[in-house]
Amino acid sequence: MDMTTKNPQELAKERRARLQAAINLEEPDRVPFCGVGGDIIPAYAGITQKEFNFDYDKAEKALEKFLKDFPCDWPFAAGVTGLDGRILSVAFAEYPDLALSSTFVSGPMHKTLGDKYYRFPGMETDENASPQFLGGTFMEPDEYDDLIEDPVGFVLETILPRACTNLDTPRQAMTTMVRLGMDFSQFYASAAKVGMASAQLGYPSLAIGGAYAPLDIIGDFLRGISNTVLDLRRYPDKVKKATEALTEVIIKYALAFKAIGAELAFIPLHLNEYLSPKLYKEFYWPTLKEVILTLLDEGIKSLVFFEGHHEPHLETILELPKGWGIAYFEKTDVVKAKEILKDHSCVMGGLPITLLVGGTPASIDEYIKNLFEKVKPGGGFILAPSVGTAPRETPLENLTALIEAVEKYG
Repeated sequence: MDMTTKNPQELAKERRARLQAAINLEEPDRVPFCGVGGDIIPAYAGITQKEFNFDYDKAEKALEKFLKDFPCDWPFAAGVTGLDGRILSVAFAEYPDLALSSTFVSGPMHKTLGDKYYRFPGMETDENASPQFLGGTFMEPDEYDDLIEDPVGFVLETILPRACTNLDTPRQAMTTMVRLGMDFSQFYASAAKVGMASAQLGYPSLAIGGAYAPLDIIGDFLRGISNTVLDLRRYPDKVKKATEALTEVIIKYALAFKAIGAELAFIPLHLNEYLSPKLYKEFYWPTLKEVILTLLDEGIKSLVFFEGHHEPHLETILELPKGWGIAYFEKTDVVKAKEILKDHSCVMGGLPITLLVGGTPASIDEYIKNLFEKVKPGGGFILAPSVGTAPRETPLENLTALIEAVEKYG
C-alpha cells in the first residue's frame, strides 16, 4: 500500500472512513484490510516470544516496526500482547475502572497471579512458544446456586483462589492484588505508547471494548468445555439461570468501556461450534443476543468473532437489527455468510491463515482476486485472517503479496 505521499492524519482519516463504510453496510473506496498479528511480530523484530510477552519496551518497538513495514487499514490483531482475562473482568465488574483494565492477562500478570488458566513462553513452555489458554474446571456442579446468587462474589472469593496459586491465603492475596494493580498500570501505559506510535503511522483511533457470551464464562473459566456441554443435559435449569445471572455482570463490565469512548465491543465465541442448533438457541444465543442488543442501545456496536464453523447458526444473526455490528468468521465460508447476511451485517474474515503460511505469492494473489469478485460488490465486507495470530515461520513475501493483492483488487 504505497501511501508514502500522505501524512498520518490523512491516512488515518482515509482508513477510518473505509472501515466505517463497511461497518455501515456501504461500499468503501476499497475493501478494508485487517492485518495479522501474533508470533510473526517478535520473529520479524528478532526477539523471542518470552521477550515479546514480558518486556513491554521490546514489545512496543516490535509492534511499531511491524506496523510500519506491513501496513493495513486496521491493526486489530497487532495491538495487544496478552490472553483473554474475562474471569477477572467478572470478578471486578462492580469496579468499572478495574473491570476494563482486566480484559487481558499479560505475561507479568500471569506471573503475579500464578494462575492455572494460561501457559506463557519462558515459564510453562519454550521461550518461542505461543502463549496458550488452557481453561479448566474450578467449579463443582453443586456450586451453580452460589454462582447464580452472587456471580461477582463467587468468582472473586471462591474461583480465583482456586485458579491462582498466589491467592491462596489472605496475606498472599493482598500482596498479589497490589502487584496486579501495578501490572495493570504498566500494561496499559505500554498499550498507550503503541496507540501513539500507531497514530503516527496513520492508523485510525477506533476504541474497542469487550464483552463475552455468558455461557463461555462457564465453559472457559468455571466448568471447562466438556463439563459445560454435559451440564446442558444434566442441569439445564441451573445453567440457564447461571447464564442469566452472568449476563447482567457482563453488560456492566462492557459498559465500563464507555468511559474511553468505545465504539465496538469485541466478543470472541468459543462454545458456539460445539452445540447443535437446538442447544445453541436454547442455552447460548438468548443471553449473547441480550448482551449485543443492550450494548447497541447504549451506542456500542459489537464485533463478534464466530470461532470455528458457525454455518448451522448463521440464520440467528438475522434476529439482530440491521447494522448491529461486525460478524467476524474463522472457518465459516464468508461467501455464503455474505449471501445470507447481505445488507444486514458487516462480514469480516475470508483469509485462511494456512494460505498465508503455506501458499505462494501467486496463489495468494489469485485467491484474493477470486474472493473479492464475490464479496466486494455492495460493500459491507472487511478482509481479515481467519485467526489473527500468524506463526513465526510465515513467509514475509506472502504477507507482502497479500498487501499488494488487496491494493490491486480491493
